[in-house]
Amino acid sequence: MTSGWTHGTWTVQPGQEDAFVEAWMGLARASMGRFGTAPPTLLRDRERPNVFVTFGPFAGAEEVEVFRASDLFDERVGTIRPLLESFEAATLDQIEWA
Repeated sequence: MTSGWTHGTWTVQPGQEDAFVEAWMGLARASMGRFGTAPPTLLRDRERPNVFVTFGPFAGAEEVEVFRASDLFDERVGTIRPLLESFEAATLDQIEWA
């Protein structure tokens, strides 16, 4: 059962959008293989095409912490950071329907 989510807002340097998508997809694929997570989602802002939003499910906040502390995360995000103007990450808890 999913109870934790990652969320990111990525502002990419203009002209680096395709490189960002490729690098982010590599992070997502590697994470799914190593951590067994469900596929995350990548969205692109229509009005600001260099702004992307991502989110992905995890079993809980502890699993998110393990993921973000991993060498895989450091390595893959390290290849993405030079493409960015900014990045904001959040860990979210899912609220169950009453």
